[in-house]
Amino acid sequence: MARTAALARLLALGLAALPVPAVSCGGDFDAFVAGLAEEARTRGIPSEVAKGFLTGARQDGRVLKADRAQGVFRKDFIEFSRSLISAGRLANGQAMAKKHAEVFRRIDRDYGISPGVLLAFWAFETDFGAVQGDFNTRDALVTLAHDCRRPGLFRPQVFAAMELYARGDFDPARTQGAWAGEIGQVQMLPEDILRNGVDGDGDGHVRLKTSAADALTSAAKMLHGLGWRAGEPWLQEITVPDDLDWSKTGLNHARPVAEWEAAGVRGRSGPLARGLQAAVLLPMGRKGPAFLAYPNFRVYFSWNKSFVYVTTAAYFATRLEGAPVYDPGAPEVGLSAKEMVALQKKLAAKGYDVGAIDGILGEKTREAVQREQARLGLPADAWPTRALLGQL
Repeated sequence: MARTAALARLLALGLAALPVPAVSCGGDFDAFVAGLAEEARTRGIPSEVAKGFLTGARQDGRVLKADRAQGVFRKDFIEFSRSLISAGRLANGQAMAKKHAEVFRRIDRDYGISPGVLLAFWAFETDFGAVQGDFNTRDALVTLAHDCRRPGLFRPQVFAAMELYARGDFDPARTQGAWAGEIGQVQMLPEDILRNGVDGDGDGHVRLKTSAADALTSAAKMLHGLGWRAGEPWLQEITVPDDLDWSKTGLNHARPVAEWEAAGVRGRSGPLARGLQAAVLLPMGRKGPAFLAYPNFRVYFSWNKSFVYVTTAAYFATRLEGAPVYDPGAPEVGLSAKEMVALQKKLAAKGYDVGAIDGILGEKTREAVQREQARLGLPADAWPTRALLGQL
């Protein structure tokens, strides 16, 4: 339903300026939806907008099932990256780079972001727009706001989607996307669309589902706003000496590149970026693949919180720009999902914050592992093994 520009400005003011009430969740679903309508009123959203948006909203069990079944992130880096990166996907990415060369040229000029970075996200999120999700977005957002796992993330997205509806850019009954409420070819949440939506093709509309130019330019603006440093690298494969101080590796141990060079770290297919800070990243320990993570690598975690997804997306971006296939090395056997849960429980019992006990080797678990390895006199490379689990 089309709305006036004045109404859209009113909604923007209401969403941005009014205090947000305490987050509530759970309970009777119909009562919860009624509560959303009341909160919309306190935010300055006209009642007819809230009613038009929320009428017919329903709880989607498929969304909750998907939210609780993210076992793919339990894969290690080699397994995960090989499952996502194929010769076909690489070829498609290179073809898309040529097809949209002018769009990428403008993005590089305006935001300083290389084509490979956006191509990798575009590939992983929707296979270059081919698979954008079949979940009703309104219902997905309301379902996740009602669920008490992460209401603080999803409740504001409901009101952002209401503003998109008021602008005529969202159809509550028909807009579809991913199970977590993301929309379009690069899968952006409604708040991100409001902040970063860009008319990349000049047709007067921001259509992230149908316009590659709009989607890519909007994603570039979002990354820029998250702190992407123009023209700088993000990840580089390296070789490391056998006697490197493993306790100094990991994202929490950034040092000047010159210091890494002095310690024997070398670029596998080119010189390191001197003058920057960087961290040695060993996703599967000292015997597996090795990378140097530059400041831009941190921006990836604002897009996705999964360590293995972020590392794979950043690596694929380098592949799309000509880097060779990484050297897998010969990493030590890691832990099963059940063993990882047992490890996280042991670490939590020792007072470490490992985040959720979910069997996923995320950044917090890796940092705790590294500290325990150092305490026990093991190589402190943040890669958990059965030997470590046994000693704990």
